[in-house]
Amino acid sequence: MNEQTAESVRSYLAENEIEFEETREGLFSFTLPGEKKLQTAVRLDVGEHALGVHAFVCRNPDENHERVYRWLLERNLRMYAVSFAVDRTGDIYLDGRLPLSSVSPDELDRLLGSVLSYADESFNAILELGFASSIRKEWEWRKLRGESTRNLEEFRGWLESGDDPDPDADTAAGSLN
Repeated sequence: MNEQTAESVRSYLAENEIEFEETREGLFSFTLPGEKKLQTAVRLDVGEHALGVHAFVCRNPDENHERVYRWLLERNLRMYAVSFAVDRTGDIYLDGRLPLSSVSPDELDRLLGSVLSYADESFNAILELGFASSIRKEWEWRKLRGESTRNLEEFRGWLESGDDPDPDADTAAGSLN
């Protein structure tokens, strides 16, 4: 673990008023607030040669795994510093490594901005592809009971049409640059 880099990360997080926990020296955990994905859990791991970044995006999809993973891999081609990854349980993460020599306040800002953007912008598309049946059931259940569907409004188009979701039809979800 490189103490100078760890101090740079500490300073950056403190200066940007990001509440964090340092569970062991050089291992930082915190959350970033989003819009579509309300919070993204992030871990920065200062190693001997690299700074690792790991961010939880979504649990293992219920369905349509091949399409979800293809969608993620296509986005990886256009992403900066991090890529989508899947752990052994199928949960989806953003993961990346930066050489310690490139860690600076500006680079940490770009890195965490990328994590936040990619997690937030991809979240609804992942839900549409990997959880469409559950979303459809929840929508119908709420409508039958007269419950609010406010947090499902992003999906109204394909839910009301009866069509399968197409996340690339939404330019926000389809344009992760």
